[in-house]
Amino acid sequence: MSQITTIVFDLGGVLIDWNPQYLYRKIFSNEAEMNWFLENICTSDWNEEQDGGRSLKEATELLINAHPEQEANIRAFYDRWVEMLGGPIEGTVEVFRNIKSNSNYSTYALTNWSAETFPTALGMYDFLHWFDGRLVSGEENTRKPFKIIYEKLIARFNIDPSKSIYIDDNLRNLHPAKELGFTIIHFQNPEQLAAELKQLGVRFS
Repeated sequence: MSQITTIVFDLGGVLIDWNPQYLYRKIFSNEAEMNWFLENICTSDWNEEQDGGRSLKEATELLINAHPEQEANIRAFYDRWVEMLGGPIEGTVEVFRNIKSNSNYSTYALTNWSAETFPTALGMYDFLHWFDGRLVSGEENTRKPFKIIYEKLIARFNIDPSKSIYIDDNLRNLHPAKELGFTIIHFQNPEQLAAELKQLGVRFS
């Protein structure tokens, strides 16, 4: 594994702590009501359509038309989206910083993220500018785990998967990367990530 030249990071859940519960705990009076709303109204599947390129306006109107009694709570999802950001996952940022200090590695981001909200994150987190390149799903009108977005990453940045590591907290998103030849790491915490990278021969302090 000493021939690794490229490391690709997922963002949400790996470098950035993002969770709708951070917002909706402020809105709902109890956990059960909040969980019901996120499991039945503003669901993960609904949010992923925005990651895949659907506009925030269309997505919001779609839910309001179906659930008019929940309009205020639905509008809060994107009106107050920044309140879902818990900040950087500092341990992973430190691993990233140390990898960047070793000029032998190219680093890229492959993220499921709305094209309309990603610029906000770019303005908040300096480390998003450290990458040699980024592929944002909402800008590509497709998303993980569809294989085409991994193929776009490979082609756009001339990546050799056989010499590359892909890191993601979602097992579902790791399978296509593995099929395309990446060495994969299922992110669980920064300490585990650092240990697995070192086991694979990645050099960093």
